[in-house]
Parts: sequence; structure tokens; C-alpha cells
Amino acid sequence: MKNVRAYAIIDVLKEKKYCSIPELREKFGVSNATIHRDISELVRRGLLQKVRGGVAFESQTHEHSSSAAFLDRLNWNCRAKQIIADRAFQRIEDGDILFLDSSTTVSWLAEKLLKSCFSSLTIVTNAVSIIQNFQKFPSHYVLIGLGGGYDLQLNAFLGQSVLRELEQLSISKAFVSAFGLNDGRVTTNHEKHFALLLKLMAVSEKKMLLLDRSKLNRKGLFRFATESMFEAVISEG
Repeated sequence: MKNVRAYAIIDVLKEKKYCSIPELREKFGVSNATIHRDISELVRRGLLQKVRGGVAFESQTHEHSSSAAFLDRLNWNCRAKQIIADRAFQRIEDGDILFLDSSTTVSWLAEKLLKSCFSSLTIVTNAVSIIQNFQKFPSHYVLIGLGGGYDLQLNAFLGQSVLRELEQLSISKAFVSAFGLNDGRVTTNHEKHFALLLKLMAVSEKKMLLLDRSKLNRKGLFRFATESMFEAVISEG
């Protein structure tokens, strides 16, 4: 299944809660066999539920499958994300105060940092997956987890509490991802994540944008930056 279509199907069901099979087939312009195959795979992963005549999205079902869904996103296009993480790692220096966002691309960079050997490093994050691994980082690193309201979709803490904490910090390098980069505009589709990214752009000395090529020439709803505002745009290409 095309990964973009899979997430688009989930987004439609999150908004409408229920769709018939013909409705989804027409919306995505695919054959009956293709939409049935897509739905079967999403049901198998526990992301959707089959009901009479169609499929439904249930928040309870999604909550139980959130870990599996995050792992799916983490492992999708993983070779590209590993290359991006390797290149991003080369831009980190002793004494840096890093911000790592909750994207799966940046999670690969966090994995590399678990085995790093800088003499001095501070890591700030709102990402639950990274905070859960704090005990695995070198013991002399300074590790700061930002607290706030938990967002299931991004597996991260967001909201005014996070923004207030960021306001007090001095970030030397922020590593973030985005929904897309198109015509020099960097966008996200998540409103609270948008607020976080805006704050990061203001408080960080240097900003690094980590994007695999599937996100190039793609537009999201909220523009939080322009390409020129980043020290580097790091991709696998």
C-alpha cells in the first residue's frame, strides 16, 4: 500500500468516524480491489475497525494501537531516515544544547546519540519515545524532558506548558521535521505542533530541517518557517 494513501485514509476516518467502501473508493480514485486491500491492511494493524458496510475510526482502538502505529511510522522508509540521521549527527558538537522534536526522522538521530561519546551535551525534547530512553544515554549528558498535555497522534507533550518551558531555555541547535517543503515554505498539519515549531524557530540559534524526499514538494496546512531560516535542510538525496 502507498504510505501516503494509508495516512490519508486514516485522516478521513478520524474526521468522519465512518465511511462506506464505495465512498472511500471514489475519494481516492482506486479500484474496488485496491481499497479493500488497503482497508484490510489498516484493520490488520489495528488502526481501523470494519463495521457493516464500511469502516470506522474509534479513538479507543487507536489508543491501544498507538505504539504499533508509531513503530510503523518509525520503520517506514527507514533507510532514508538512517542516512538523514547520519548526516545530521555530523553537525553536532561538544557543548551543544540540542532540541529533538517528536518526528520519527529525528528519532533515528536520537538513536545515534544513545551511543555517542561527547564530553558535554544537553538534549531537550518533548518526544515521549526519546524521554523513555533517557536512562540509556551517557550518564554525564544533561537530559531535559518538556512536560505538557500528551498528544496521542504525535506521541509527544504539547501545549502552553511546553511553550513556557522553551521560553526559558537557550537552544543552540534544533533538529525538526515537517509535513512538507514546497516553494520554500515549511509546513505542518498539526496546530499545537505548529505553535511549538514557531517557538523553536524563535529561541534556537541554529535550526536543522530533516526531511526525506517523500516530503519535498508537499504542502501542509500551517506554515511555520521558510527554507532560508534553516542552517541546513538535510535529506537522503
